[in-house]
Amino acid sequence: MFFDHLSTYAVDYPRTRDFYAALFEPFGYEINYEFSKYISEEFPCQWICSFGVPGTDSLWIVETQSPFTPRHFAFAADTSELVDTFYQTGLEHGAIDNGAPGLRCEYEPNYYAAFLIDPDENNIEAVCHV
Repeated sequence: MFFDHLSTYAVDYPRTRDFYAALFEPFGYEINYEFSKYISEEFPCQWICSFGVPGTDSLWIVETQSPFTPRHFAFAADTSELVDTFYQTGLEHGAIDNGAPGLRCEYEPNYYAAFLIDPDENNIEAVCHV
């Protein structure tokens, strides 16, 4: 199991987006998606983008208002059974449920994942593209 994708957070979203766009260009990574979504009245518009070679989303940049935020790590699993094992093992070792194993069709039709909050409040995920 290795990383499927990572997320990092940016207080100055345009600056961070442009930094990674320039940094990744020689590697063939480009912005694949960029969109905004409503969070709350205090934060009505949050920008998000993903970088990767065409067809992949390896790094997500998420706008935030706080300079310290938990991180998101998604581990690539070969099977849905491995996703289930990841989830159960995490719960047995003190993780907090953040999304039971199952299809996440809002991401992709074949996106089978489970989410946990680790002891440092990071959002960790195991994902299998079934």
